Amino acid sequence: MEVESTSALVVGGSLVGLSAAVFLAWRGVPTVVVERHPGSSLHPRAIGYTPRTLELYRAVGLGPHIPQVSPTFRLRRARVESLAGKWFEELPWTPGERGAPAIERSPCASAAIAQDRLEPRLRDRATELGADVRLETELTRFEQDAGGVTASLRERGGREYTMRAAYLVAADGHRSPIREALGIGRAGRGHIQTVRSVLFRAPLDEYLRTGVTQFVIEQPGFKAFLTTYGDGRWVLIFWDDEERDAGTLRAMVSRAIGRSDLEIEIVTTGRWEMSGLIADRFASGRVFLAGDAAHTLPPSRGGYGANTGIEDAHNLAWKLSAVLSGASTPALLDTYDAERRPVAWLRHHQIFARDDYKAHAGGTAEEVPILDDDAIEFGQLYRSAAVLGAGDGLPPALRPELWAGQPGTRAPHVWVGRGDERLSTLDLFQRAWVLLADDARWCPAAAQAGKQLGIELDCVRIGVDVRPSDEEALRKAFGLGAGGASLVRPDGYVAWRSIDLPADPLGALTDALGRVSCAARRAERPALEGRS
Repeated sequence: MEVESTSALVVGGSLVGLSAAVFLAWRGVPTVVVERHPGSSLHPRAIGYTPRTLELYRAVGLGPHIPQVSPTFRLRRARVESLAGKWFEELPWTPGERGAPAIERSPCASAAIAQDRLEPRLRDRATELGADVRLETELTRFEQDAGGVTASLRERGGREYTMRAAYLVAADGHRSPIREALGIGRAGRGHIQTVRSVLFRAPLDEYLRTGVTQFVIEQPGFKAFLTTYGDGRWVLIFWDDEERDAGTLRAMVSRAIGRSDLEIEIVTTGRWEMSGLIADRFASGRVFLAGDAAHTLPPSRGGYGANTGIEDAHNLAWKLSAVLSGASTPALLDTYDAERRPVAWLRHHQIFARDDYKAHAGGTAEEVPILDDDAIEFGQLYRSAAVLGAGDGLPPALRPELWAGQPGTRAPHVWVGRGDERLSTLDLFQRAWVLLADDARWCPAAAQAGKQLGIELDCVRIGVDVRPSDEEALRKAFGLGAGGASLVRPDGYVAWRSIDLPADPLGALTDALGRVSCAARRAERPALEGRS
């Protein structure tokens, strides 16, 4: 049998698998994606993508290809008799965010694009970057050993061959045969219910003028959920598992609209399991779970399902790249589970603590404080060996301005100038390790530490390499005093900081970088640890 090889094999070519392929290929990792279907699902599924997700896509060149909504946009939901009937009330999502200060926390806004419109753009970008995307190809079996993963693949036409990969990324959905083969269990709220849906086209734009795009339909003997994909397509979700013929579906759609005089085109139907389940482990040897294979979360106004999976892929990509390049030891890969699984649990609990799903919580979110969306998206905290100074006593998430550059959190967004360019501080990160520093003595220390450890480390000086309009505001955002420095990982998260200039900048930085990067080559000289 024919044997091929690659560094990373991604199983599943939907939203998360394609995102993984983009992030890996962008870092130069040879990547093969296999997807058993011929293309995207006819049922679009996800539609809302958070500003954090757009930051990740922006860094890999996808920003211009994904239209963003207004920065002031908030997803709104109402309880109604029907679109044309009585509107009862608007249903709040995150009560706490009303008290948050009006701060620009990102250079990006959110996006509302149907998943089947986004996936081809991801597929094209992955291919442009060198990934090999193979549709109508399925994984039939796999086994792993100390040196890699051997996967048996079969094309729809019947050809079978073997793929040898250093690592396998399982983005194969909520049923995940790979997770099942590994014997990894799941916990959480569990199965909630099986639901049916119908995707249709109808001229309903007049009902979107108020800004509400999601509708809880409540009539005697009829309860459903209706929302738009913003492109003329709508989906009506039934809270049951009843099979309906085309005539019945049209009648139900007309009932939800509250009118029978409109032309309705049925596009497709869907049947899916609503659940809240988190895998007991996100990794097993050289195999890593991402997206629905790692966690299933009910559709929510926070976009916690799809967006959580996309950031799984982003977190994993730079770590695989670092290990495959030899800059880091495989110990770095242990931090994937340590960082991403708590985030999945955080979002699981947040969903069931809020009004939309409180009735379905089943005791899983008792006494859980509700956090606003900006805290969840921009202020989640990572605790792992790839972070120094994120103690157990810290909360799981806060708004970025409350963290002020705390190690383990996403580096803050601040506008700066570089030459004639206006950049976000986020534009300085995500490719290599970056030391954002105030004092000139940090730059030779960064050069020497990077050389000793075999790690690409860029030094960016505040006021020299980049010019903020307010240097003190930038230092405050990153929690730096005079002479301090912040070490930012290739995924844009703060790994370590020295609030002030230590007595031995080289020693402090070399020790910190060696520890958080799980460097393959450790420094020979003893070092002092900087303050966190």
